[in-house]
Amino acid sequence: MPPPPPPGTYQPLALPLAPNGLPLASFGDRLLAFLLDALIASAISMVVTLPLTFIWMFSWISTIEESASSYDAYGDPVPPDFWALFGPMMIFFVVVFGFTLIFTYLYYVEYQLRKGGQTVGKKTMKIRVVMANPAEVLDRGALTKRWAVERVVGLFVPFFSYLDGFWQLWDKPLQQCLHDKAARTVVVKVG
Repeated sequence: MPPPPPPGTYQPLALPLAPNGLPLASFGDRLLAFLLDALIASAISMVVTLPLTFIWMFSWISTIEESASSYDAYGDPVPPDFWALFGPMMIFFVVVFGFTLIFTYLYYVEYQLRKGGQTVGKKTMKIRVVMANPAEVLDRGALTKRWAVERVVGLFVPFFSYLDGFWQLWDKPLQQCLHDKAARTVVVKVG
């Protein structure tokens, strides 16, 4: 055993380790992976949602123009029917909302499961999702819990996504976000 260093010398902090012995991913690595995945998911989602937006927008403008060109017996413009005006908009938002949920599930659960706990962002940052208990194997159920807490709860609870993401900064010793705690997972550095 080497002797202790002389007083006043710098000693680097030990990296926090997951129960399986791998170093835990840092906040910065996780944030960059999240941002990269969000960029990829947004770009792919726009391929579907942008054309739907134009279709809805032109049908809405057409409905307003038809309404503006029709007058009642007194010469006043006839207002458009509520459902003719807002029905397509409601359908549009339900379709986009459903597509977004399905797409994020496929990306963050199914794709990540097939890639051993890594999305494109996680692979780029050399981090991976693993079970907190080294005896357990990462499965669809755990990834679905992570997705549901992070994405679905985040849709309905204001500011939950921020709380969830920042939770790892004060969670010791495993630096888990709330979605990690729900699924009993940790994110580790693999490269």
